[in-house]
Amino acid sequence: MYYSKTIFELGRKGRKGYSLPNEDYGQYELPTHLQRTESLDLPEVSELEAVRHYTNVSFKNFGIEKGFYPLGSCTMKYNPKINQDMSAIEGFHIHPYQSVKASQGLLELYYETQRILSELSGLDEFTLNPYAGAHGELIGLMIMKKYHQDRNDHKRTKVIVPDSAHGTNPASASVAGFESVEVKSNFDGTVNVEDLKKVLGDDIAGIMMTNPNTLGIFEKDICEIAKLVHDAGGLLYYDGANLNPLLGQVRPGDMGFDIMHINVHKTFSTPHGGGGPGAGPVGVKKYLSEYLPVPRVKKVEDQYTLELDNDTTIGQISHFYGNIGVIVKTYSFLLSVGKEYFKDISKFSTLNANYIKESLKEYYELPIKGICKHEFVFDGLKDKSTHVTTLDVAKRLLDYDVHPPTIYFPLIFKESLMIEPVESESKQTIDNFIEIMKKVALEAKETPELVKNAPYTTVVKRLDEAEAARNPKVKYKDIQHD
Repeated sequence: MYYSKTIFELGRKGRKGYSLPNEDYGQYELPTHLQRTESLDLPEVSELEAVRHYTNVSFKNFGIEKGFYPLGSCTMKYNPKINQDMSAIEGFHIHPYQSVKASQGLLELYYETQRILSELSGLDEFTLNPYAGAHGELIGLMIMKKYHQDRNDHKRTKVIVPDSAHGTNPASASVAGFESVEVKSNFDGTVNVEDLKKVLGDDIAGIMMTNPNTLGIFEKDICEIAKLVHDAGGLLYYDGANLNPLLGQVRPGDMGFDIMHINVHKTFSTPHGGGGPGAGPVGVKKYLSEYLPVPRVKKVEDQYTLELDNDTTIGQISHFYGNIGVIVKTYSFLLSVGKEYFKDISKFSTLNANYIKESLKEYYELPIKGICKHEFVFDGLKDKSTHVTTLDVAKRLLDYDVHPPTIYFPLIFKESLMIEPVESESKQTIDNFIEIMKKVALEAKETPELVKNAPYTTVVKRLDEAEAARNPKVKYKDIQHD
């Protein structure tokens, strides 16, 4: 097809998609060391061809606005268009060095967002500066580290990470200069308290957890875990990836957590994925508040100010105020939902997940029985006699215009299929997904080769993933020379 070609193939030498004025605005000679020695190898197309090409490429992408997106652990919520409209308001597009006096509206929005997040989480103070959840993890661990160092407790060099944790947890600990200590999980992914007791000591800086855990099960022993870690001199860090089913029900700060980050692109519906701007606000208990990065937005009487430095801060970790547009979208969502309706988010996300789980447990292996929270995990098909794998099921779902759930994570089960429907999906959408999942399970039993060779309707068919990982072709020239 014409629009399956690369933009290089569409181009013709000498064709341009722009025009520049003929007036002489003067010239500026670049220093020799900044000048290119070769011409840029760019596609030569008209403006119309460029617009058509990238518009058609966008149609080939799958997003939350195109279809159901039950990606477990990622909480792929719809981003309401009013959020986009609010972030586009001209007054929020300020110059980074605009004076505090002339930025009162934006600073008020930041301050109010911080207070709402504090009320929802049970943490006393927040910074909105981190650029993403993983960035927030790093900031939280930097605060943890400085807290211990300021108390001359330099031997605390280890952070406990459960074996069911998100992969960013040990990575963030390593970047922050900590050594990760793994704690075994029970079969349902909850922390094994007896195993935890074995590793607690005066070298432990803290523990990183999410609750509910990666399998969607609530950590019923969290109060005991908090006491054990605190008694050992450590702090509790809450990975906010799974905050969605707790909203309005219970708060991490009340469970005993000292530090947390919130993935606003998960819990509060700002755009998720695609490499675009994100935000990972970090909250702390009051005794850690002076460690938060600067600048900090504060309120003094009826004015909003910026604290640019103090004696204990970990310093500046982002340019100016972080990603302003994402924070505006977060604030818009928080106000749109309203205080009295956050409980509905947690209730409906939990209801939807349990409805899907119970509807499909005769077709897919359900290793953990009972009530889950916002997500759950199947261990592949219940009937494995035809050797159809979780990967095969995921590929086949693409033919039904459904984005596959997360697969092969968590690592506790061999054929993990992790499903999270979120609260915003209708019963009709969920019922349709259930029927598709049943149909694929039936195909796997009756016509397994059909499933094993899927997908059939996508632009790109099944790839040799090992070859793609080891020898990726990411440039047009690489393909051209094959």
